[in-house]
Amino acid sequence: MSFTNKVVIVTGASSGIGAAIAIAFSSAGANVAIVGRNETKLSAVAAKCKNPLVIIADVTKEKDARAVIDETIKKFGKLDVLINNAGLTVPASILQGDMMKAYDTIMDINVRAVVQLTTLAAPHLVKTKGNIVNISSVAGRLAPAYPSTINYNMSKAAVTHFGKCAAVEFAEHGVRVNTVSPGPVYTDFLSNSKSAATWEQYKAGNVLKRVSEPDEIADLVLFLASDKARGITGSEFVSDNGACIKRAAQ
Repeated sequence: MSFTNKVVIVTGASSGIGAAIAIAFSSAGANVAIVGRNETKLSAVAAKCKNPLVIIADVTKEKDARAVIDETIKKFGKLDVLINNAGLTVPASILQGDMMKAYDTIMDINVRAVVQLTTLAAPHLVKTKGNIVNISSVAGRLAPAYPSTINYNMSKAAVTHFGKCAAVEFAEHGVRVNTVSPGPVYTDFLSNSKSAATWEQYKAGNVLKRVSEPDEIADLVLFLASDKARGITGSEFVSDNGACIKRAAQ
């Protein structure tokens, strides 16, 4: 797949899935704007891309979100693909009394930032008849395995449904919107969230007994963003090593 002369924004590009997506698009010829908060990590990703636009930004802040779009258009003159990938989790539960602070933090970046960036990018994507790929999670399909992840699961359910809703509104303009929902992927997500879960537990939780690499998710994202997927919109694609079917069978 070639993305020569295409312009792509990838949020949460400083590590993990976002980094893999940014590098894959760059390797396929795209002009990539890589967005993140960690300058050191983002610089390491930039070194693996060809002439990327590096944007240090907190996408939960409206000023920063606007800057992401404005700087991309100023540099490249257009926008073809928006990858809403930035996200996090904060352990909390209803009964422990720390639910609402974690709720606001998670919803702010996992959901509100996705909606806001999509809204800001919309007029530019309409011009190019571009497309959007939102990175959700199979957590959005499932009740939490651990009570402390309730907010994360809710946020990802919202991201997945937003993709379907946005696809309806964008359709008449020729803009596609799709969602990728990974299962377990080797990233720094566990360490960042200070989760007690282990990769071995995640392996045991799916029928293929494995954890994906970030480039597997990147491959799927590039397919959905390409002309090969020109008839696909409002869809959710799951890459979870069979985690959902294992849970359903239990």
